[in-house]
Amino acid sequence: MMRDVKTNSSAWVHTTFGNHADFAWQAGYGAFSVGYSNLDVVNRYIANQKRHHRKRTYQEEFVEFLSRYDIEYDEKYLWE
Repeated sequence: MMRDVKTNSSAWVHTTFGNHADFAWQAGYGAFSVGYSNLDVVNRYIANQKRHHRKRTYQEEFVEFLSRYDIEYDEKYLWE
């Protein structure tokens, strides 16, 4: 599923924004699901994401999610 999302969103960016011809996703991906009952929380998070990531980097937050939900990982593969 994530491969299809990345493929289709890349095609959309290249078609819609011609000045972003160099746009490409990173090699890997990570996905977390949220329940509908948390929709307001997720919407606020997205709306404030730029400010939020001034305090904590995306990388720090991603590792926190992995740890919080006991997802095993090898850090050498996270940021290639």
